[in-house]
Amino acid sequence: MSTLKQRYLSLDVLRGLTLFLMIIVNTPGSWGSVYRPLHHAAWHGFTLTDLVFPTFLFVVGNAMSFSMRKFEQMPQSAFLKKVFKRTFIIFAIGFLLSWFPFFRDGQLKALADTRIFGVLQRIALCYFFASLVIHYWKIKGALIFSVVALVGYNLIIYTMGDYSLEGNAALKLDLWLLGPNHLYHGEGIPFDPEGLLSTLPAIVNVIFGYFAGVFLQQSGKNFKTIALLMLAGATLVFMALSWDLLFPINKKIWTSSYVLLTVGIDVMVLSFLVYGIEILDKKNWTYFFEVLGKNPLFIYILSGLFVKLLFLIRIDGNTAYGWIAENVFMSWLGDYFGSFIFALAFTMILWYIGYVMDKRKIYIKV
Repeated sequence: MSTLKQRYLSLDVLRGLTLFLMIIVNTPGSWGSVYRPLHHAAWHGFTLTDLVFPTFLFVVGNAMSFSMRKFEQMPQSAFLKKVFKRTFIIFAIGFLLSWFPFFRDGQLKALADTRIFGVLQRIALCYFFASLVIHYWKIKGALIFSVVALVGYNLIIYTMGDYSLEGNAALKLDLWLLGPNHLYHGEGIPFDPEGLLSTLPAIVNVIFGYFAGVFLQQSGKNFKTIALLMLAGATLVFMALSWDLLFPINKKIWTSSYVLLTVGIDVMVLSFLVYGIEILDKKNWTYFFEVLGKNPLFIYILSGLFVKLLFLIRIDGNTAYGWIAENVFMSWLGDYFGSFIFALAFTMILWYIGYVMDKRKIYIKV
């Protein structure tokens, strides 16, 4: 990680920017008062918000392009221990956040009704499989895996179900494997947008992030690098839009066209950042996002824990989360703007925690 910070500040900035948007999107004052760009697409389609999570996976791959070099020097047992340990910790934290608070009405909450998958769990699984693929199969093997995963996933979705909420193959597998009680219930039916089958194409977001990081290291900070990144990104976006004619772009079942679109946009955004930060040396604005980018996993976990705690505390018959949003923000700023400012204020509290940690040189890694 130290090499990453020394060589490409733009990767820290991209990670911090992604986390900033992720928290803004996840913590509106009211879900009934959210500006349209901060909504996910209802089903097929794409919004700016749909770019956030895959970009987080993309920057995981960026970081791996540096850390995997150290793994190559390790004995196989040490490499596997490192990867398994990190995967288990991230997955377990995500699961515990789903289970938290662990007690209800004085009794331990039943694990039988706890959601198993989620954002952190998907990050853990994508990191795990991407690490193994890259370590053992190298770049050529990882590219072949990516093509097979994207094409194979679309074939599974197409032949084993359809592209509807109720009939897609990802839902069928999760229902068979886990049952409805272990799935997300925010879509009107038991359905998990971070389920097991749809994790397969999401691994490719991490692998392509790794490719981008390796390319930056090998090509250096120059205009040719920027031009090739932009060309690659535009090509992927074109491929995604073409594929969308047959296999629609859809975040919630993480279609292959969605992977190509988000990776293409990420590559182009990264090229802009490298151009501005690394080549033009425009760094006077970057520290705000660096703060979040230096402790991303910890701050994201903290955001989820804070939200859970605010929903536990009751004020005048309302949750503390709802009471603060309505009485401190929305009552005098209006529903939509107040809801947005609440999310921004919540994010800034977390930013300040990250700022204090950075000043004290506290960096929490898994």
